[in-house]
Amino acid sequence: MKEYPPSIIEPKWQSDWEKKKLFEIADQSDRPKYYNLVMFPYPSGNLHMGHVRNYAIGDVIARYKTMRGFHVLHPIGWDAFGLPAENAAIGHGVHPAEWTAKCIERMTRQLKRLGISYDWSREVTTSREDYYKWTQWLFLKMFEKGLAFRKKALVNWCPKCETVLANEQVKEGVCWRCSSIVEEKDLEQWFLKITDYAERLLNDIAKLSGWPENVKTMQKNWIGRSEGTEVFFPVHEPGGETQTLKIFTTRPDTLFGVTYMVLAPEHPLVLELIADKEEEREVREYIKRVKHESRRLREEPTLEKDGVFSGSYAVNPANNEKIPIWVSDYVLMEYGSGAVMAVPAHDQRDFLFAKKFNLPIRIVIEDPKRPGLLPEEMTEAFVDEGVMVNSGKFDGTKSPEATRAIADWAIEQKFGKLAVNYKIRDWLISRQRYWGAPIPIIHCGECGAVPVPEKELPVKLPTDVEFTGKGESPLARHKVFLETHCPKCHEPALREADTMDTFICSSWYFYRYCDPKNDKEAFAKNKVDYWMPVDQYIGGIEHAILHLLYSRFFAKFLFDSKLISVDEPFTNLLTQGMVVKDGAKMSKSKGNVVDPDHIVEKYGADTARLFILFASPPERELEWSDQGVEGSFRFLNRVWRLVTGHGSTTRDSRLETKLHQTIKAVTDDIERFSFNTAIAKLMELTNTLYELGTTKESLDSLLLLLSPFAPHIAEELWHELGNKDSIYRQPWPAYDPELAAESEITIPVQVNGKLRDTIIISADASEEEIKAKALASEKVRSFTSGKQIVKVISVPKKLINLVVK
Repeated sequence: MKEYPPSIIEPKWQSDWEKKKLFEIADQSDRPKYYNLVMFPYPSGNLHMGHVRNYAIGDVIARYKTMRGFHVLHPIGWDAFGLPAENAAIGHGVHPAEWTAKCIERMTRQLKRLGISYDWSREVTTSREDYYKWTQWLFLKMFEKGLAFRKKALVNWCPKCETVLANEQVKEGVCWRCSSIVEEKDLEQWFLKITDYAERLLNDIAKLSGWPENVKTMQKNWIGRSEGTEVFFPVHEPGGETQTLKIFTTRPDTLFGVTYMVLAPEHPLVLELIADKEEEREVREYIKRVKHESRRLREEPTLEKDGVFSGSYAVNPANNEKIPIWVSDYVLMEYGSGAVMAVPAHDQRDFLFAKKFNLPIRIVIEDPKRPGLLPEEMTEAFVDEGVMVNSGKFDGTKSPEATRAIADWAIEQKFGKLAVNYKIRDWLISRQRYWGAPIPIIHCGECGAVPVPEKELPVKLPTDVEFTGKGESPLARHKVFLETHCPKCHEPALREADTMDTFICSSWYFYRYCDPKNDKEAFAKNKVDYWMPVDQYIGGIEHAILHLLYSRFFAKFLFDSKLISVDEPFTNLLTQGMVVKDGAKMSKSKGNVVDPDHIVEKYGADTARLFILFASPPERELEWSDQGVEGSFRFLNRVWRLVTGHGSTTRDSRLETKLHQTIKAVTDDIERFSFNTAIAKLMELTNTLYELGTTKESLDSLLLLLSPFAPHIAEELWHELGNKDSIYRQPWPAYDPELAAESEITIPVQVNGKLRDTIIISADASEEEIKAKALASEKVRSFTSGKQIVKVISVPKKLINLVVK
């Protein structure tokens, strides 16, 4: 075949690889293990180019590590439960299981068409009974340890559809289906006590040396550890008992400046405080109105805040002043204790609120630059360090020292204590939906919440359900599913109708890949101990917090339960950037999606893979380019013609030098995931082979180096050259360090930080020789002529920068 025919050779080799089970991997080997994992996809029905990028990156690593002598686990599966399938059931009248199966079938075909080297014998699907049985089992293990518990929590509620809505179903405060204003409603729901692991999750971030710094920072911020003081504010109600408002603050130095208190509208004390007061009606109306506000809106710092007076007062324990208690949407029940002490002189949010409602402002930290400033002269809160004023015996103290001194005094006076607070909250896992793993709990009037016996797992999802989109979850209306007997007292009881958050399913799937066919246990410990931790995890930055944090939480629980031997699941993490087109992320709503099938049909899978890896470093955003795709296709055509034409043989020593330099450079680039520069070096080698001629060694090496990126063409041409076994089974080419040593280097020359020329010079040239050649450059001299060179900044062998004036 004279012309490169991807439509012929790609199906041919995919079939051959599958028939020979080339990518199936044994449980153990004498070779060192390497667990290479991409985040498994949600079966939405179609791959997009963002998927292709993710899986191509993973495949390059898997193929390269295999050729380097590692025993590589490279599995795939489906995160198959979730809201989109249920929405499809409501909108299109198709059962979620049927819709999911069709999506998996289509996406499996697309993945295989890309030539990804997955071990399909280890495929898992989270919506299958053989998987979610063990999801339920893990829930019961947490229940046994007291980590799974039930309490009331707010949910989104559509009054017209009479149903609970997921956050994704609420768009700008209205129901996605009927556009009714969404309310909040208190429901009994299940939680996992991730807060018990907050300190370990935070401290063990130090172990994650192979993770990007920005991801580690995001996790630290989400956990949000802060050291401070709990302060107790008495609330005296006429003729009633004294209540106590507990607040957490990192700024006890501002305690004398508290002029009012603020409670979240959801705070349980609010209804007690307003009972039988003239403010009761107004407060209740305000609470009802706040129920329609989104959490995101309430957290927005620049939005004007609203609130109402409760009619009650607290006492500031620092100075025994009576201060009003307000109710406002800018305080959330999830953060701290749902109550804050308001210091308007030294907190901008409190300042704006106090100005709006004409509440007192007292300066207790004086700005050294503006001594004697009066509250009425303030245009914004003073939040920097200063000197204490209006603070009793602490006057004159610098505010940083006063922070600890006032905290110690509060402890001594028994109205405060040192405390550690976390931003992270317990994980709400209840979903009032059908398409999820049923929570294996039975509710008994006598015995309470009783776990389903392990021998009765899985609690199966019934298939004969009706999707109306209104009212309760189909499970809550399914009598056969709901009605059962208590395992303890054997009296009639009801099953839990909630299903689990799909993040539960994805928090342990990487263990199941180690032992996917086990029907006796979730996984055998010896198999997991062999493969775990995952050596390289690959996925989008959007999962930097929740999925990765939940997976780490599961790992620590399983470690504590002695089910596994490592307490961090992922050694190295690569977060790839998104694919954009026309300046926007690819999405159906923007109409800028590029169908991978179209690219594969026109140019072949190898071209799609090569472009997506060549266009940008993996961690950066990739701008889609039709011209770039065509350029990758042209390069593969050049390789095809070079090998099939067998070119002219040569004994030119320059070729041997170039070959060994390329092997070293491509190896180094793949090791640091610089795939784009590795491909560029393969293009350079191809040019050299056209220029100087070829040898069998040079062509074999070119194909071996190309094979992780473009496996089909490499396999075809490998056999064209008379090689018998698959290129996938070949060792990675080695290089001679002496031949690979660069004889010349290219150095950029800048003038005042701007690139003006590049110079090529001997690799062993001195800094003075490099400087002299840079100054002799005609392009450089045009920018330095008539000017004084005041400084020469040199990065040895890398860059030279001339500073002129």
